[in-house]
Amino acid sequence: MPGKVIIIDYGSQVTQLIARRVREAGVYSEIHSCVTTAEQVRAMRPDALILSGGPASVGEENAPALDPGLLLLGVPILGICYGMQLLAQELGGSLARSLTREYGPTELTLTAPCALWAGVQDASRVWMSHGDKVTTPPPGFAVTGRTPTLAVAAMADEERKIYGVQFHPEVHHSVEGERILHNFLFQVAGLAADWTMSSFVQRTVAEMARRIGKSHVVCALSGGIDSTVVAVLLHKAIGRNLHCIFVDNGLLRQNEAQDVASCLREYFDLNLTVVQAQQRFLSRLKGVEDPEKKRKIIGHTFIEIFEEEAKKLPQVDFLAQGTLYPDVIESVSHKGPSAVIKSHHNVGGLPQTMHLKLIEPLRELFKDEVRKVAAELGMPESIVWRQPFPGPGLAIRVLGEVTEDRLHILRAADSIVQQELRASGWYRKVWQGFAVLLPLRTVGVMGDGRTYEHVVALRVVDSVDAMTADWTRLPADLVARISGRIINEVQGVNRVVYDVSSKPPSTIEWE
Repeated sequence: MPGKVIIIDYGSQVTQLIARRVREAGVYSEIHSCVTTAEQVRAMRPDALILSGGPASVGEENAPALDPGLLLLGVPILGICYGMQLLAQELGGSLARSLTREYGPTELTLTAPCALWAGVQDASRVWMSHGDKVTTPPPGFAVTGRTPTLAVAAMADEERKIYGVQFHPEVHHSVEGERILHNFLFQVAGLAADWTMSSFVQRTVAEMARRIGKSHVVCALSGGIDSTVVAVLLHKAIGRNLHCIFVDNGLLRQNEAQDVASCLREYFDLNLTVVQAQQRFLSRLKGVEDPEKKRKIIGHTFIEIFEEEAKKLPQVDFLAQGTLYPDVIESVSHKGPSAVIKSHHNVGGLPQTMHLKLIEPLRELFKDEVRKVAAELGMPESIVWRQPFPGPGLAIRVLGEVTEDRLHILRAADSIVQQELRASGWYRKVWQGFAVLLPLRTVGVMGDGRTYEHVVALRVVDSVDAMTADWTRLPADLVARISGRIINEVQGVNRVVYDVSSKPPSTIEWE
């Protein structure tokens, strides 16, 4: 088994970046809530702990606390921001409330040697985000760094291998942050860079074969990279005992059902059943405008269909899904003080009526790691680089009620977006690019007549794992070309707008 770093989350909005940076260094990491007990963490057999930042003030009522047992696990510990303050409080240091909250870049000056500083410049820019500060480090700790406003910006107890930094080394704004994290992982904790997608494939295939045995598995295939990777991994593990089901729910993009089915049959020797269920989904979505209700209706209907199809197969015990780690982070309230953003139909448990056990081989992976697994499995580029498509499909890109007429408009508009992104070379450069049909109409002029028709929004974003995203600065002529084609070629649309919001505070999808 590869080494493991457990990250205790105290509510920072960038906690997931810590996990990403650790994994990028080749070390496996997991995020767990600050309410996780020391005994639970011990059972995870971590090789090191990282305590994240957080928005609370140490010592205030209901502020997340540090389980003292974590300090007795005998593994190296790195406290970041709030995590450093908790270490100071628990181990006998002193803290004070800053007169002003410090947020943004500042210069860190190293004041004493420390294992974290190997190869680090004596002075470098770091990113701060805090309200409290450590005024006196605990007994046994040396002050190892300061800033113009903080006398104790970093501290270290080399003997116990416990370290604290007030800044955020996980963000790119901290120039030496990557080196500092690498020093903690490799110099302090002595870990090996053994988290690779090759090792993941080998371990996952073996684990799935052991867990499933001779049982049969039904796999929900969407044609996207996540579910396709799940199917190929399971096929390697259990062969023909895997039964793949592709549901045409009427919420797919233009020609997607036919393209997906032909691709899966051409490249992979899978047991594939295509279920035509367009009317079932659309009838249940009739009159529904609330996005959360849409997601739940679609999710429950999917599960219902899988159960029906599973009954036609022998000895089916498992349902396989392409749940990813960001889905888990956003959907399950395991992050303590962090908030749930939205629900996903494939995360957070199954209804009690579900008679299949859930198997999620990709649950611990970020999206870019899934792409690496796909490449490791030799999948064609059309699958490896297929942009993410939400489980609820176009239902959450048709804002408001989902009807066949509105789906028809969105499919036509989105097809133009996909064509132009590919033709211009931008498809591979961006994380996602798609069209959204808004629940409003605006006045326009076409020819000599007045129109009162639909509005389409363009959403194109840059991201690494969908946890954060920034809107893409597409060339103006490309945006103009997409807009012109949609207005001229899609009947019923007279206005196109471009979404220039980032995540956070917005989400990538509109619903």
